[in-house]
Amino acid sequence: MKNRRAMAEILLSLAVWQAALPTRASEVSRVLEPGKKLDDPRLGRQRTATDRYHPWTPATTKAEWEKQSRAIRERVLVATGLWPMPPKERLKPVIHGRIDRGDYTVEKVFFASIPGHYVSGNLYRPTKINGKIPGVLCPHGHWKDGRFNDGGERRARWQIDQGAEATMAGARYFLQARMVQLARLGCVVFHYDMVGYADSQPIVHGTGFTDAEAELRLQSALGLQTFNSIRALDFLLSQPEVDSKRIGVTGASGGGTQTMLLCAVDPRPTVSFPAVMVSTNMQGDCECEAADLLRMGINNVAIAALFAPKPLAMSGARDWTIDIETKGLPELKQIYALYGNPDNVYAKCFRQFGHNYNRVSREMMYEWFNAHLNLGQKSPIVEQDFWPIDPKDLTVFDADHPRPTDAKSAAELRKDMTAIAKKQLAELLPQDKAGVERYREVVGTAARVMFDSRIPDPEAIDVGTTFEGDVERGAHILKGIAARSDDKTRLPWVLLRPESFNGTAVLWIDGQGKSHLFDGDGKPTAQVRKLLDAGKAVVSVDLFLTGEFVESGQPVVLPKVDSKYAGHTYAYNRSVLANRVHDVLTAVGGLRKNDQVQKIELVGTGEAGPCVLLAAGLLGDQSVRDQVANVIADAHGLSFEKIPVAGSATFLSGALKYGGLGGLAALAAPMKLEVFGTEGIPADELAPLSVVYKASAGFLKLESQSLTGKLVVDRLTKEE
Repeated sequence: MKNRRAMAEILLSLAVWQAALPTRASEVSRVLEPGKKLDDPRLGRQRTATDRYHPWTPATTKAEWEKQSRAIRERVLVATGLWPMPPKERLKPVIHGRIDRGDYTVEKVFFASIPGHYVSGNLYRPTKINGKIPGVLCPHGHWKDGRFNDGGERRARWQIDQGAEATMAGARYFLQARMVQLARLGCVVFHYDMVGYADSQPIVHGTGFTDAEAELRLQSALGLQTFNSIRALDFLLSQPEVDSKRIGVTGASGGGTQTMLLCAVDPRPTVSFPAVMVSTNMQGDCECEAADLLRMGINNVAIAALFAPKPLAMSGARDWTIDIETKGLPELKQIYALYGNPDNVYAKCFRQFGHNYNRVSREMMYEWFNAHLNLGQKSPIVEQDFWPIDPKDLTVFDADHPRPTDAKSAAELRKDMTAIAKKQLAELLPQDKAGVERYREVVGTAARVMFDSRIPDPEAIDVGTTFEGDVERGAHILKGIAARSDDKTRLPWVLLRPESFNGTAVLWIDGQGKSHLFDGDGKPTAQVRKLLDAGKAVVSVDLFLTGEFVESGQPVVLPKVDSKYAGHTYAYNRSVLANRVHDVLTAVGGLRKNDQVQKIELVGTGEAGPCVLLAAGLLGDQSVRDQVANVIADAHGLSFEKIPVAGSATFLSGALKYGGLGGLAALAAPMKLEVFGTEGIPADELAPLSVVYKASAGFLKLESQSLTGKLVVDRLTKEE
């Protein structure tokens, strides 16, 4: 099995579509001069988590930011698998094993965030509580043994010698030190496990969610931990003494990632302090910090900015956060200034220390929380020595409180997550036109994130013409490259126009690229000729990695994906399929700029058929849909359930979560839609398409046979 999978990945990394040798058809349709390459950024190096610089351009007005922040928040929710939010079961927490330390107590806690998956941790409380007091949530990050971390005496002395720590207890047990001091400052503190650390078993950290099926369903370690954080906050707020209006969240490293993500998607935290994580540099290289779609076009600074205008502070160190004061903080200040609160965001880098959450940065956090959680403590706050608890005495499970027997493995949990997502999708399937709008709101939002694309605004696209002439008597040819200013992508195109143009343009996209419009003699094919004779213009383009995206005579080599976890690639970059759908939308947008084009008929054949079908659901506002009269596309038998590896040219992150090809194509409703080539596609992938179209009262035709050129012409000229 492993050998077959390895062979499949090797083959996919080599050639998928063999580029055609030069022919008269390709010469006639060619836009670039011989020897020149297409200047498209997608043909260059892909983004990775460990890049030295991840830029992000923040909005400059409050209105722009409200639009931008909504898009970023939707991206985070979709990427984490929390769009729509999974149902929350009653927590039923088990709290036991109270340890009395005089001025504070420590208890042991576990509860199921999802049936069969348990969040575990320790609850710290002040001994004396009067009225409502603040609550603080503390994820721990990638420190050895997590919540049980003991740095050892030798390292502790080194930390003290360099001024990072002041006491042996704080130096050896720096995680406990944070919880103890916050409790002494008058907070209820919940210190909970990352998945696979300490008591969080049986799922091994960073594993179980790295195969293609998990990504097709947007199931990830990062998503699971984010949901655990939401449920941990539910637990903290269930404590009767906790003031729901004074909630802090703080963690470092991977715990900083969890802090940042929770505060991005949950409105309840009121103060945030993600330590040594927010950066324009490395973005998080563990499987629990990456998920498909998460950081496309953005970075961790953009995610942190979603907390605005609430108080946000960050510490930096001699690591990837070393530039936070000059790269990251200025962008955040710009956003906070839009609310008139530039002082509500702050960052300081302690360059003398390596990656840490030491006493120096902890005391910075205490001051921030003191000011913004209204702790009423005298400043400066100096962390006091404490009596550490032996890690073995912090463990949640014991003879009297054994690990629940229903604790599930990743595989078992994923089956339940899949069932939940299927139920949510089934509940979204509409019964009437109002339901169609709700379906479009949920699935359409997800689709915009998944494809990272939209129809370009007129001012964002330049339809450059490089050649104009006659291809044969009565047929005019124009060729050029459409250039988008928003993402710098390029799209080679060709347009054939009859002398008696009637205002209808057929945008016919094929897997071979634009050369498919021409025969071996370089003349329009018989089918294209019939469309021209009917007064229609015929347009085609080269989708990503077809036609002139590939050097003549060379094989098509797909972009590499991370061999350990493709989410490290797709967190930052579109898949091949998403890029091709993006190009279809560029083509439609470019054609709409032509004042002579009144109506567009959108056609997809061969391997490009599914790209056209998926793009039909992303056509945007009603004005675009009104201009695109109908869509005829070959589904080409594409079933996302049958995609074996994430490196496939037909891979799409999240496709199965939202109903597969049918669920996404249904977004085109009620536009006239004819789908061919459905043979081999499972019924459950096609079902949403029929249901949504019925509710929308739109025209839908499904055919198992492949879409041929003759069928295209018959459909488009039968009324002529």
